[in-house]
Amino acid sequence: MHVRADQSICATSGQCTETLPEVFSEQDEDGVVVVHNPRPDRSLWQDVRDAARRCPVAAIILSDPGDE
Repeated sequence: MHVRADQSICATSGQCTETLPEVFSEQDEDGVVVVHNPRPDRSLWQDVRDAARRCPVAAIILSDPGDE
């Protein structure tokens, strides 16, 4: 799985960072999402999917390993 975020539409709700701080954080100056672990371990994949679903503006973009 590959994880990225569209920072231009991030609503700074913090849902992703609260759900999975192992993968997501926020910029200090504005709270916009940062993906600091774009290729999380398989054990985190379901949590990553949950975090993406919780994003109110669908700023979290997931792709399968074979899609790259």
